[in-house]
Amino acid sequence: MFTGISTGTRRVALAQAGLAPAAALVGAIVAGAGAGLAVLYGVLIALAVSLVLVWRERQSMQHPEWDQHRLFKQFIRTGIERLLVLVGLLFVGLGVLKLMPLPLLLGLLLAQLGWLAAATGRK
Repeated sequence: MFTGISTGTRRVALAQAGLAPAAALVGAIVAGAGAGLAVLYGVLIALAVSLVLVWRERQSMQHPEWDQHRLFKQFIRTGIERLLVLVGLLFVGLGVLKLMPLPLLLGLLLAQLGWLAAATGRK
């Protein structure tokens, strides 16, 4: 039933993974090692959220017998899982690791913009 997006989400996740060291390096050069680490963590949060989507997309592609009702439930579940991963990792980064909030959120934003750019660039 669901044919999936051939390599779109995987390609976007790979783009985010490639963005992580570059963003960390730029953050470290501009604002110091602590900011670079926070930017890296922000990009890695976005990558983790993307990997949840890739995992669920692959799971749904392996089950062509699933109907629209089952796929819709999977869609809702994936959204909740992605939100929980995001909130949990933000809590760890800001609360437990005490990373700088602004560079962390900028790294997350940068990775999400990378997601948008890679997703709109596919045909």
